[in-house]
Amino acid sequence: MTFPRARIDGDALRHNLGVVRRTAPDSQVLAVVKANAYGHGLAATARALASADAFGVARLAEGLALRTAGVTNRIVLLEGVFSAEEQQRAAQAQLDLVVHTFDQLDLLEAADARARFEVWLKIDTGMNRLGFRVDDFAHAWRRVQRCKSVTQLRLITHLASAEDRDGDTPQQLAVFGELSASLPVERSVANSAGLVTWPQARLNWVRPGLMLYGISPVPDRSAEQLDLRPAMTLTTQLIAIRQVAAGEGVGYNSIWRAPVDSIIGIAAVGYGDGYPRNFRSGAPVLVNGVETVVVGRVSMDMTAVDLTRLPRASIGDEVILWGRGLSANRVAPFAGTIAYELICGISQRVAVEWDGG
Repeated sequence: MTFPRARIDGDALRHNLGVVRRTAPDSQVLAVVKANAYGHGLAATARALASADAFGVARLAEGLALRTAGVTNRIVLLEGVFSAEEQQRAAQAQLDLVVHTFDQLDLLEAADARARFEVWLKIDTGMNRLGFRVDDFAHAWRRVQRCKSVTQLRLITHLASAEDRDGDTPQQLAVFGELSASLPVERSVANSAGLVTWPQARLNWVRPGLMLYGISPVPDRSAEQLDLRPAMTLTTQLIAIRQVAAGEGVGYNSIWRAPVDSIIGIAAVGYGDGYPRNFRSGAPVLVNGVETVVVGRVSMDMTAVDLTRLPRASIGDEVILWGRGLSANRVAPFAGTIAYELICGISQRVAVEWDGG
């Protein structure tokens, strides 16, 4: 018996890609599959999303792993490359490069005469993370146009707070538009939140990540309201049931004590599986489809849940930590984190099972 399990729904991934296409029908889709496809499995997710126009990964190793797995779609290295050796390997694998520093421009200018790249020149419009600053963009643009190794050029930026309607997105869009609107190249701005919230950000290419995995990227609309289906359901089983008297503590340091005589179930999941230790008492879980809560401190391999209102629960019963019926967006705040971190953080000892190919 293997638990916990991360059940991945390939049909849900494809459905969510369809939602992206309906939302931005005039845009091509660069599906973001970095960080092991947000914990869903890099190669398997790419195969499920084979109809995407391109895949986005952070690092060279991820792009090479997709090529080794037989993926032939366009692959974009969102952080680019950082040495001549990496650049040569990217050329051999026919990977697109995001270029965001003058050091990377130096590499392009010194590339092997036979190397050819499609390049996404990144502008920093306010994120202050990667990209050429506004004052440097014209110089970078002139230099990259002269690079003989560049066969096609696109422009890209990243929104810092697209989920916030009162944030800096209008200013970022204005800066990007002023710099790029007159240039004869394809452009990309919208991440998942930008795609949902800012129609003017849906340019030639959109870059969905979180919404592909069935999680809402915005606080004011649920996944259900956006017609998104969770692709990952993290489940485990009860391995013990205990009677706990009122006043007795549960788990390390007894940070939770039973307010009344209680029934406590021990679920086989813990921070060794990527279920964070800092989940506080009250975090929701589903036991046999019925909602209850975590009590006490999460251990490396085990988590206690309150079964007092579920007296028929028994050893072997299913516990859903997040996914189908329980959004990761709802669970994450109980660990002081966000859904991204939960789904990316499952450990290697969690069994991954695919439904729907």
